[in-house]
Amino acid sequence: MSENTTPCRENAAKNNALTRFFTDMAAGFGIGVAFIIPGFSGGSVAAILGIYERLIGAIADIFRDFKKSVVTLIPIFIGLCLGAVSLLYPLGWALSAFPLPTVSLFVGLALGGMFSITEKAKGKMNIAAYFALIIPILLTVLLCFAPTGADVDLFSLDFGGYLLLFAAGILGSCALVIPGISGSMILLILGYYNPLITLVTQHFFRGDRFLECFLVLMATGLGIVVGFIGISMVMKILLKKYSRLTHLAIIGFIVGSVPTVYVSTAKDAGYTLSTLPRDPWLYTVSVLLLIVGFVLAFMFVKKAGKLATRKSDCEADES
Repeated sequence: MSENTTPCRENAAKNNALTRFFTDMAAGFGIGVAFIIPGFSGGSVAAILGIYERLIGAIADIFRDFKKSVVTLIPIFIGLCLGAVSLLYPLGWALSAFPLPTVSLFVGLALGGMFSITEKAKGKMNIAAYFALIIPILLTVLLCFAPTGADVDLFSLDFGGYLLLFAAGILGSCALVIPGISGSMILLILGYYNPLITLVTQHFFRGDRFLECFLVLMATGLGIVVGFIGISMVMKILLKKYSRLTHLAIIGFIVGSVPTVYVSTAKDAGYTLSTLPRDPWLYTVSVLLLIVGFVLAFMFVKKAGKLATRKSDCEADES
C-alpha cells in the first residue's frame, strides 16, 4: 500500500456516521421545504439529492430490518420537520407576495439538480424507454388540469365513507413516495383536501366534535401509512429490477410537475388567464431566478459527482 493512500484514509475517516447524519438531515430539510411549495413533491427532492433509493429502501424494509430503517429515517425526518416548520412562514410570505419569482427559483433548482438522475437513466432509447418517460409527463400534467370534485362532508360518513377516506389517504401518500406527484392535488381532485384542512384548523385543534375528527384523521392517517409503505415496496422492486426505466419515469414525473407547480401557484394566488400580472419586470425577475436556481443546482450536482468519484478512487486505492 503506497503512502498516497494516507490522505484517502483520512478522508474516509471523516465520512463517519455523524457526517452521514447531518447530510441526511440536510436532505430531509430540502424535502420539508418541498412540501410547502404548491405542486412540489418531496419525492422529487429526495431523488435529486440522491437519497431516494435509500429512503425507499428504509421504508420498504421497516418491518424486515427495523433498527437499520429507523437509523436511516430519523435524520431525514428531523430535517423534514425543521424544513417545513422553520420556512413555513417565510416561504408562505414569499409565495403570497411574490408567487411567480419564488416558485421559479425552486423550479430552476429542481431542473438543474435533475442531472443527478439522468446519469442513472443513460442508455439507448427504445419504445419501453419512451413510454417510461412520456407517460409520467402526461399523467402529471393531466392531474394538474383535472377538475376538482365536490367537497366531501366529513361529519356524515358511514362505514363505506371511512373506507373511501382510507383509500384517499393511500392515494395521497403518493406524494411522499413518487417524485413529481402532489398529494394535495390528488386529495383536492377527490374532494377531500379542503374539508380535511377545515376539519383540522376549525374543529380538531379547538376540541370541537373531537370523536368525529379523530375517526376521520385516523382513517386518513392509516391510509397514508399503508400507502407510504406499500408504494415504497413497489418502488424498491422497480428500482432493483428495472432501474433505468424507473429513473426515466422519475425524470418524467419531475418534468411534468413543472406546469403543475405554476398552475397550483396561480390558483393559490387567485390568478386566472384574465387577471395574470402584466408587469414585464415580474417575468424578467422570474426567468432570472429560474436560471440562477438551475445554475446553482447544476454546479452542486457536478461538485457532488466529483466528490463521489474521488471517494470511489480512494476506496479502490486502499483495496
